[in-house]
Amino acid sequence: MELVSILNLSYLVASILFIVGIKQLAHPKTASRGNLLGALGMLIAVVATLFDQAILTYDWILVGVLIGSVIGIILAIKIQMTAMPQLVAVLNGFGGIASVFVAGAALQLSIPKYATAVNYQEIVSIVFSAIVGGITFSGSFIAFGKLQGFITEKAVRYPGDQLVKILVGLTAVGLGVYGCLEPTDESIYWILSGVSLLLGIFLVIPIGGADMPVVISLLNSYSGIAASATGFVLNNNVLIISGSLVGASGIILTQIMCKAMNRSLTNVLFGGFGAVATEMKDDGDFYSGKVKSTSAEEVAMLLDVARSVVIVPGYGMAVAQAQHTVRDLYQLLTARGIDVTFAIHPVAGRMPGHMNVLLAEADIPYDRLKEMDEINSTFENVDVVIVNGANDVTNPLAKTDPKSPIAGMPILDVGNAKTVVVIKRSLSPGFAGVPNPLFIADNCLMLFGDGKKATQEMIAALKES
Repeated sequence: MELVSILNLSYLVASILFIVGIKQLAHPKTASRGNLLGALGMLIAVVATLFDQAILTYDWILVGVLIGSVIGIILAIKIQMTAMPQLVAVLNGFGGIASVFVAGAALQLSIPKYATAVNYQEIVSIVFSAIVGGITFSGSFIAFGKLQGFITEKAVRYPGDQLVKILVGLTAVGLGVYGCLEPTDESIYWILSGVSLLLGIFLVIPIGGADMPVVISLLNSYSGIAASATGFVLNNNVLIISGSLVGASGIILTQIMCKAMNRSLTNVLFGGFGAVATEMKDDGDFYSGKVKSTSAEEVAMLLDVARSVVIVPGYGMAVAQAQHTVRDLYQLLTARGIDVTFAIHPVAGRMPGHMNVLLAEADIPYDRLKEMDEINSTFENVDVVIVNGANDVTNPLAKTDPKSPIAGMPILDVGNAKTVVVIKRSLSPGFAGVPNPLFIADNCLMLFGDGKKATQEMIAALKES
C-alpha cells in the first residue's frame, strides 16, 4: 500500500475517533472513554503526519515534542480544578497562535509559486488563519488575565470603544483583501497578524467577568476554526475535520450559554453585564435591618429535621475549593436518609460546565446533579436550599426588574423553597454588580464566611446534634 493511502487511512481512523470521542464526552459516564478516544485519534494523526515524506528532519520536531510533553505533564499535575477555566483559555490561545505561525510558514514556501500563478484557495485560507488565529490568541490571553485577576474582571469601556473595534476590524479585512491580491508581499501577512492581535484585545477587554463562560466557549470555537483554515492551507484532511468539529461544537455551546442567559451573542460581545453594571456601593438602605444572619449550629438544626436538601454551587465554592467539603456534607446528609440533590445553572462559574467539573472531581454521583430546567419546578417541595457562593444565578431581579443588567436571565428559583441558607463572605454583589433581594427574603438566612470553612462548621455541628 502506498504511503499516501496509508496516510489517508490513518487520517480517516483518527477522524472517526474524534467524532466518537466527542459523542461520548456528552455524558459523564462515558466522558473518560471519549477523552481517551480523542487522544488516541490525535496520536494516530500526529504519527501518520510524521511519516509523511514532506518531513525533512525530525530533530526540531522531537525537541518540540519533548518540551511540549514536559509542559503538559507539569500543567496536568499542578493546575487545580478551580483554575481549569484559565487553562482552557491558555490552550485556546496557543491553538490560535499556532495557526498564525503555520500559515505564515506556508506562505513563505508558496511565495515563489505565487510569482507565476496564485492559488487563491490557499492564500484566502492563509489570510483567514491570520485573522482568526490572531484574535484567538490575544483574546484568550485577555480572558486568562481576567480569570486569573491580572486584569480587572469588570468590563473596560471608554468613549468610542465600539467605533475603535469597527475601525480595527475593517483594517484587518482591508489588509486581508490586499494580502490576497498581493500574496508575494509577506510583510502584509505579519502586519495583518498584528492588527488581528490588537482586534482580539479590543473585542475581549470590554467584556465583563459574568460573561466569561460564553467568551471561553466562543474562543474555543475560534481556535477550531483557525485550525480548520490551516488545514486548508496544508491540504490536511484530518486538520480540517478536527478543526471543524471543535469550531462547530464551540459555536453550539456558545449558543447554549447565550440561551441560558437569555441574551444574544452580539449583546455579550458588545454589551455584557459589566458594560452596564456599576460596582455596588455600600447599599445600606437596601439591606439595612432586613438581613437575618445565622450560624452553623442553627443550620445544622434545620438540616437535622429536613427530608430534602438542594445544594446550589457557585463560583464562591470554586474559589474556596470547597467541593470536597460539600461532598462530605452530601454524604453525611445522605447517610441520615435525607434526599440531597445539586442544582446546576448553565453559566455558574467561569466556563461552561464549571460546577459539573468540580463536583465530578469530588466524586458526587452524576444523577444527583440536576439542570436548571429540571429542578426549578421542584423547589417549592424542598425543605432547605444551601446556596454556596452563587449570586447572580439566584437573583430574583432577573424576573422583577426589567432595567436590571440581568433582566430576563433564567435563574434558579431557590426562593420558592421553605428555607434558603446562603453561604457568602459578605453582602457584596455578584459580577452583575447589583444587590440580591433573595438575601432579605423572609425565608432566607445568611451564613457569612468562607464556603469551605462554613461547610466544615455545618458538618461538625451536624455530627454533634
